[in-house]
Amino acid sequence: QLHVVESGGGLVQSGGSLRLSCTVSGDTLDYVTIGWFLQAPGKEREGVSCIYLSDGSTYYADSVKGRFTISGDNAKRTVYLQMNSLKSEDTAVYYCGAAYGPTVRSFCVGFPGSPFWGQGTQVTVSS
Repeated sequence: QLHVVESGGGLVQSGGSLRLSCTVSGDTLDYVTIGWFLQAPGKEREGVSCIYLSDGSTYYADSVKGRFTISGDNAKRTVYLQMNSLKSEDTAVYYCGAAYGPTVRSFCVGFPGSPFWGQGTQVTVSS
């Protein structure tokens, strides 16, 4: 069992930056893929960036490449999403998810593996 808690959302102007944090408690993270997903009003949840802490592999959606950076701290059981050059279209509720086993790409694209989800944190980018 994993318990996921996000923090760090807020209101920022276009071009600004935010850092989201996701802390995962519970079982070992040795075989866990952790990712950030966004869900805008009226739209389906979609993967933003995912990381496999055991080997450091990462995946980014095309829409955030070069702007967002995912990183993790195994000792703190925390994954971060540094979001720079934010755009109004980045506005959404951001969820952190964690699942046993999937690759970073498959987790971000299809979220298999019955993920454990956090409660979400709102990110609003004003133009």
